[in-house]
Amino acid sequence: MLWEQATFVAKGGPEIVEQMYTFADKANRPICLVPEITGMIQEVWRDDWANRVRRPMRVFYIARCYRYERPQRGRYREFTQVGVELLGGKAPDDRREVEALLERCLDEVGVDYAFDRAVTRGLSYYTEAGFEARCSRLGTQQQIAGGGRYAEGIGWAIGLDRLALALADGGPP
Repeated sequence: MLWEQATFVAKGGPEIVEQMYTFADKANRPICLVPEITGMIQEVWRDDWANRVRRPMRVFYIARCYRYERPQRGRYREFTQVGVELLGGKAPDDRREVEALLERCLDEVGVDYAFDRAVTRGLSYYTEAGFEARCSRLGTQQQIAGGGRYAEGIGWAIGLDRLALALADGGPP
């Protein structure tokens, strides 16, 4: 899971470099371990998919991601992200669709959560208030899923490691 640093700096802002594992490859190009997937999907949509696929396009992924930060319960340097992106859709229908899918996924798993449809997301590519699902039993790291709208579409991601903690802390098996 190596990618060009520029993708994440352009989408997440220069402050994201502090949260990434960054280094130069053998050709001295700045690369990193992938910190999140949405920035990559935005780039591929803009550079390729938008010109050759039917809209809207729905993408599902499961990926290992890496963040350079102090590990703590529910916040690890390596984690699994499950996500959905709806690209080239029409607002507000696309938002209703992705929010409903997130809630359905969490309900099917059986985790207790609170859903907030108006949160400020921590990445600069978001263009409006985002949304989050939180599990209060997790304490300070209670967000189990989150997402929002960006120029190319709208989507969300679930942190599987944190979701597993929420289930272990009193959720159904």
